[in-house]
Amino acid sequence: MPDDMAWTRRPANYEPPEIDTSVPHSARVYDYILGGKDNYPPDREAAERMLDGWPSLRISMRENRTFMHRAVRFLAEQGIDQFLDIGTGIPTSPNLHEVAQGVTPSARVVYMDNDPIVLAHAGARLTSTPEGRTTYIHADMNDPAAILNSPELTEALDLSRPVALSIIAVLQFVMDDQKAYDLVRQYVEALPSGSWLAISTVTVDSSPKPIGGVVAEYTKRGMPARNRTHAEVLPFFDGLELVEPGIVLVNNWRPEPGTEGKVKDSDVAMYAGVAYKP
Repeated sequence: MPDDMAWTRRPANYEPPEIDTSVPHSARVYDYILGGKDNYPPDREAAERMLDGWPSLRISMRENRTFMHRAVRFLAEQGIDQFLDIGTGIPTSPNLHEVAQGVTPSARVVYMDNDPIVLAHAGARLTSTPEGRTTYIHADMNDPAAILNSPELTEALDLSRPVALSIIAVLQFVMDDQKAYDLVRQYVEALPSGSWLAISTVTVDSSPKPIGGVVAEYTKRGMPARNRTHAEVLPFFDGLELVEPGIVLVNNWRPEPGTEGKVKDSDVAMYAGVAYKP
């Protein structure tokens, strides 16, 4: 079996999870706002209501995506060749593995999400370079032990060597702060010294009223979301060494030369940070 088809291993009685298209889903709303096509009328209607309230939501989501690209490239340039991506979302090219393998063709990437539509697209869109490997785990991020001990992960990644853990635009859907901090801690504790953590999550610090309206719209439509202040994001990195510029809005995390200041902070609703595990 080719390495990049490892997620197709299912028991004979396996039944694929049903995709409920009657209600909006956060991953599909994100896909629509980014210009994707893997969404349904309830997702599009929810997204348009959010954009009516805050047109900059599209800018913010795009900036979050480009932050991920820069962070992954930075980590690959530090010599990291193993990545664990929690809360993958609908695959949109360039995906994390394309960025990482663009620097290190032999990089190995494990993606994880619990959305059936992500599972449906995984085999076609998350294909590796011949030298590297990509694997997809359909699971719940709230069960770190199951993910970290899954054969898909243990066969793809060597947890005795440094791993980059990315949790991008997901933690806002964990409403309880302590639970969110504990989840991140459990993942980080399983990784060896020399590993890295990259996070982005929602804040209203930069534009409280309009962003607060978007958060309220998510909650109204059955997708409860929690915005966090700078001080509330900081504990995610307890015990780790944040690299410059620390926790900042995603557009301000090591922007490409010549792009500094081109996006207004008031148009961005995501904090980001990258940290090293000593």
